[in-house]
Amino acid sequence: MSIILPIDKLPELSAINYHNLTSKNLLLIFTRNPQLGKCKTRLAATVGNQTALDIYKFLLNHTINITKNLNVAKQVWYSEEVWEDDIWDGKVYDKKLQKGDDLGTRMGNAFQEGFAQGFERIIIIGSDMFDLNQKDLEKAFKKLHDNDYVVGPADDGGYYLLGMTNYKNELFTEKSWGQDTVLQDTLTNLKNEKCHILDTRNDVDLYDDIKDIDAFQPFLKNIEE
Repeated sequence: MSIILPIDKLPELSAINYHNLTSKNLLLIFTRNPQLGKCKTRLAATVGNQTALDIYKFLLNHTINITKNLNVAKQVWYSEEVWEDDIWDGKVYDKKLQKGDDLGTRMGNAFQEGFAQGFERIIIIGSDMFDLNQKDLEKAFKKLHDNDYVVGPADDGGYYLLGMTNYKNELFTEKSWGQDTVLQDTLTNLKNEKCHILDTRNDVDLYDDIKDIDAFQPFLKNIEE
């Protein structure tokens, strides 16, 4: 026997969280737990661990701002452990723990879980893309209606976004993660597939990536080149 609650007794759901239950589109957000000395280590080599952490937290907030209003299901995947009471609103983002020994395995596992849950179009991004906005993500999902794959190239030879309608395991194997060959190797895997290439964008890994951007100047005012 089913019990139908009066509308005023239903659990409170935001309009955004409703899409986590009904959408066939899924956004995966991979993030590192923001801990001193454990994030943006290449940037920290120039600006120091505390400034690197402050910048990373700024980037996390930017990622929230460009994703929270998307009409898609959203999952944030933590690198170390799931934090329940942090800046990621549990009413908007499902929270997951990354699984695997390397980045490729962890991303592949997240995609496979998403398809197993019944999602039809899945996109993954990191949490350090200041050059990315909500319209970029909406465009990427739209492109997956006419393409099987979508890739967002990064200036450093990697990619900032990968989306698909069918899981393809070779995209996550035999890659030198963190090196400038990842994008080309990925596109080689997709050469016989229907794939849309988005505009190239800059991600934030090094001091040179942010030194001329106004939004980062408050963090860099005491940094000497």
